[in-house]
Amino acid sequence: MSTLWVDGREIELDQEGFLIDLGDWSDAVAIALAEHEGLSLTDAHFEVIHALRQFHAQYQLSPAMRPLVKYIGQQLGKDKGSSLYLLSLFPGSPAKLASKLAGLPKPDNCL
Repeated sequence: MSTLWVDGREIELDQEGFLIDLGDWSDAVAIALAEHEGLSLTDAHFEVIHALRQFHAQYQLSPAMRPLVKYIGQQLGKDKGSSLYLLSLFPGSPAKLASKLAGLPKPDNCL
């Protein structure tokens, strides 16, 4: 377990860097988590992050890659609903990294 300081608040993270308390999330927390991952967030990142939070609110789970691609395509348009687009924003494992930055639990099938 580790901690992250954001706006004078201590945010607890699990061993993989996911939020312990999903209620701790904010845009500022997302920015701090992204910096820890070596990323600088843009409006395009936040568009996906906010859509992912909407998915979680609707279905109470963090989507794996296929459902994520499909949902982003439905919400943000076909041009953004592709694995390549999501990989360009969230390198490595887009579903896992985007969920982490969105303050959501790790998707079940992500290593």
